[in-house]
Order: sequence, then C-alpha cells, then structure tokens
Amino acid sequence: MKQKVVIKLSVHDEKSRAKAMKAAVGVDGVNSASLQQDKDLIEVTGEGIDVVLLTTQLRKSLKYAEVVSVNPVEEKKIEENKEKEKNKEPEATIQYLMGCPPPQYICAPCPPYQDHSCPIL
Repeated sequence: MKQKVVIKLSVHDEKSRAKAMKAAVGVDGVNSASLQQDKDLIEVTGEGIDVVLLTTQLRKSLKYAEVVSVNPVEEKKIEENKEKEKNKEPEATIQYLMGCPPPQYICAPCPPYQDHSCPIL
C-alpha cells in the first residue's frame, strides 16, 4: 500500500536540507521525497515505508524530526493523472530547420605557376 508521510524537521541551511533528503531516500520503500521550504516539512511517498525507521534516521542526522501525518495514497488519483497525461494534446514543439547553404562565389581561375628561378630555393 502506498503511503504519504509528512515529517516536521529542523532545517536551517542547504546542508541540513541535503542531509534530510539523503536520509529520507535511503530508507527502503521510499519512491520520492520533497522538502517544503517555508514550513520545514518533508513529504515522503512510497510503498510500505517504515515510518519509525524513517523518523529515527532523520533524528540521527538532524537531531529533530516529528511525524505530522501518515496517509494512504489513493490509487484512483494516480490512475486519473496518468489518463489525463495520455489524453493530453502534445505541446507545440519548436523545430529549427537548417536553411539552404550560403551561395558559393565563383572566382576567376588562378594563373598558372611560373617558375622564376630563385637562388634561395
């Protein structure tokens, strides 16, 4: 069963955010993790996540982690999103086409080489 786990963290800088992401993704069963920067929350989704282990790993790396919520992810929403993506019209793409090569200029033929005996060569 897919779960969505929200955990409150104490993250103050980019280094601690990176530690939190690394610790969360390292737990078995985690498919994705995202940080909400304004609220210091990490949202983890996956199949069969051990919430206690996840929280313990985050506490080891960040010193503070509190479980806010654990909710099952509804499969209907995921299936509906996939169907919408399939039925969605493809976005307009920009193609760059190469034009004709620049015109080639015709030059007068070079005069034949005349051997002037040079004492240096």
